[in-house]
Amino acid sequence: VGAEALVRWNDPETGLVPPDKFIPVAEETGLIIQLGEWVLRRACATLRELQEQGYPNFTISVNLSARQLREADFVQRLAAMMASHHLLPGSLELEVTESQLMADPEKAVEALTQLKHLGVRLSIDDFGTGYSSLSYLQKFPVDNIKIDRTFLREVGWGQRDTVIAKAIISLGHNLNLLVIAEGVETLEQLRFLREFDCDQMQGFYFSAALSKQQLNKVITSNVHLHS
Repeated sequence: VGAEALVRWNDPETGLVPPDKFIPVAEETGLIIQLGEWVLRRACATLRELQEQGYPNFTISVNLSARQLREADFVQRLAAMMASHHLLPGSLELEVTESQLMADPEKAVEALTQLKHLGVRLSIDDFGTGYSSLSYLQKFPVDNIKIDRTFLREVGWGQRDTVIAKAIISLGHNLNLLVIAEGVETLEQLRFLREFDCDQMQGFYFSAALSKQQLNKVITSNVHLHS
């Protein structure tokens, strides 16, 4: 039903550089603005290709950095990008973390409302790891919450993780939000999440990270793809 856009750096001299090595540098130097926009453009182009191939309901989610969210003209630039690719409403999904939102909740509500008006879906990423306020959670115009992978490591047999994961699923559904589990790697995790009606799942149990060309092959070969 969807995919999450991941950025990788394949350096010709040193090989594959993991994102935890270069993303913090990009954040510190401000290059995350250009990098984030490049990722968004690639995601929009991929979505357009898939829609033209007959997959209008496929979604791609993109992580937003705090710097992007604070950019005064970010919404206008994104609107122009989406219009130039003729994207269908709801096909692009943007992910923000709790810590980003709670740094300035009032401004976050305003920014997310503007993004919502563009027809994008909004997710709170790594839910449960930040310092969220339940009163603000009702105000944020989001569609999904994503259970952080740290709460899935011991589900089913670790009491603490099991209780937290169940609580997040229940909370999300009571707020009419879609609940997505991240980092699903085992059949036991899958069974637990199905038992407690988690809506969607993503992780290595379904697929490792794919190139755009590999993703196209998976989708067009009619292999059942989970988010």
